[in-house]
Amino acid sequence: MSKSSRIQNEYTLPSTGKQYFIFLLLIILAVLFFVLDLFLGSVSIKAGDIWQALFSGTESRLEIILFKFRLPKAATALLVGIGLSLSGLQMQTIFRNPLAGPDVLGITSGASLGVAFVILGFSVSISPEMLEGFGNWILVISSWAGAGAIMIVILIIASRIKDIMTILILGIMLSSGISALVILMQYFSSESLLKAYVIWTMGSLGNLTSDQLMVLMISVSVGVLISFASSKMLNALLLGENYAVSIGLNVKFARFVVFFCTSILAGSVTAFCGPIGFIGIAVPHMARILFKTSDHKILIPGTILIGGAVMLLSDIIAQLPGSEKVLPLNAVTSLIGIPVVIWVILRNRKYSGIY
Repeated sequence: MSKSSRIQNEYTLPSTGKQYFIFLLLIILAVLFFVLDLFLGSVSIKAGDIWQALFSGTESRLEIILFKFRLPKAATALLVGIGLSLSGLQMQTIFRNPLAGPDVLGITSGASLGVAFVILGFSVSISPEMLEGFGNWILVISSWAGAGAIMIVILIIASRIKDIMTILILGIMLSSGISALVILMQYFSSESLLKAYVIWTMGSLGNLTSDQLMVLMISVSVGVLISFASSKMLNALLLGENYAVSIGLNVKFARFVVFFCTSILAGSVTAFCGPIGFIGIAVPHMARILFKTSDHKILIPGTILIGGAVMLLSDIIAQLPGSEKVLPLNAVTSLIGIPVVIWVILRNRKYSGIY
């Protein structure tokens, strides 16, 4: 069987009814995890407490916890899961590489470098107080630029080197080089900005202001719309550039659209929440396994739902409900994502025709 035939076979779901059932189940899980993320934490909240907080007429401690901390944090988790998962799906398609992801290929590091240039590189003229309001857009645009620049470098490398493992190794080396550059910037930065950058690198869902959450919401929404609009292009690219050209697709334009979208999604998340690993690699594979398809018209909404649900679950676990302690978010996402990646590697023969 030819490669194109194997990929086309992957487009067929067992039945439309099963497809709808899976989507319904994922929606229920995402809503359930969102609600649980509101109720669970160091302080347990009951449904009756929310009703009382809404109509008490005064701003109680419970209302502050729920509406000024947990609700924005849950919304952030949902957006982060969507952004990283979609960017990973698009990168795995454009490079036809099952291990491609924002963190593995250095895209997250590029976004981090863009943020470092804003926070550390202009320490003479920018203070932490200036990174509010319009400064949020400066932060996220610089993150987009850094992510996009690394994607272009990786694409140039991929056009000259066809070996998947070599490209991955070079991506890791790029990340190391960027990290070294950031370390030099940290060495020459002021104490206040160095502290701000170090806190940012820890990664968090609960430190966003309302302005930052709005910027993240707008950015991820734009990325999602572009992803849906480019589903046909992604399907064509998945079958190879020669096939894409034969059906009249402008490959250069398609690459530009995908890179632009991926830079927006991964760059926006990294700008405000720091580097978060393994979600972008693992979730697209979860969607492929669950839906048994490579059709992006199915994978894109499936990846959105799974990514949001997984990130919400990670946040719930990280909070250690009933405890005053909080786990590092990256540790939780790694524990969830690494087994999926290992499973994909072990079953690489089965999925080798998809990339």
